[in-house]
Amino acid sequence: MLVDFMRKNPHARPSQPVVMEPLRVDSWDQDSQPKLAWLGHSAVVLQLDGTTLLLDPMFGRAPSPFPVFSRKRYSGKLPFDIGQLPPVDVVLLSHDHYDHLDYGSIVRLKDKVKRFIVPLGVSRHLIRWGVDPANIEEHDWWDEFDCEGLRLACTPARHFSGRSLTDRDATLWCSWVVKGHSANLFFSGDSGYGPHFQEIGAKYGPFDLTLMECGQYDERWAAIHMFPEQTVQAHLDVRGKVMIPIHWGAFTLALHDWTDPIERVVRAGSEQHITISTPKIGETVRIKGETYPIMPWWRHEIL
Repeated sequence: MLVDFMRKNPHARPSQPVVMEPLRVDSWDQDSQPKLAWLGHSAVVLQLDGTTLLLDPMFGRAPSPFPVFSRKRYSGKLPFDIGQLPPVDVVLLSHDHYDHLDYGSIVRLKDKVKRFIVPLGVSRHLIRWGVDPANIEEHDWWDEFDCEGLRLACTPARHFSGRSLTDRDATLWCSWVVKGHSANLFFSGDSGYGPHFQEIGAKYGPFDLTLMECGQYDERWAAIHMFPEQTVQAHLDVRGKVMIPIHWGAFTLALHDWTDPIERVVRAGSEQHITISTPKIGETVRIKGETYPIMPWWRHEIL
């Protein structure tokens, strides 16, 4: 595997920074329709029933303990400045890997956030970085609870955790159900394919929108990351109506071409006759709106 990673793949990342749209959260309060924006990789900002949530807000330059020596974010920058974000009611974290939990992002966000909701054990990182323990909740799989007018559930995933050589699986990993009056959403976090998706769908579906892992896969770690065709099946298993693929479009963490995940998932989705939305980074998506973004913007990056 190390030899494979040392080989040069000319298509492992875009040749120029990817196109983004400026994030317009300052205008989101003009109507009550649920909406979100994908911020690259698995980071999402969501407004639902007047509550603002950030999901896995990794806003750093590189998903590594040594970002200076790591390959950087495709876009080069974010479609917004963290300082310009409005107050955030809830941050949901799926697990503690560097591409989902970023020290610099948490430090800059912590004074804007009312509540951090995390799987078991992850609070120790946040507390060490200066987050008030009173503002953190930890949850186990299948916990259900109310938060800021929403109904949330911590649900299973097939993955692992750890930020060093000595803490593997010391904390829990999960997916999340976010249910409001106006929409019901599923956020997969990182996961290999398994029967837990059907269990989640049977208990909490159908979902108006799913945010499903799609990218950073390989046969050698197929148990912890889905292939795009499995992503489509997982969406069907949880009884999703519309899917936005995540966990791609920001970093190179596997050996495949950077566009391989989105091309394969769109093709598999078409074969299964499901709606897949492909917004640009930063683009506002109106959940349950009349239309969803479907333009193949990534193809313009390789012309």
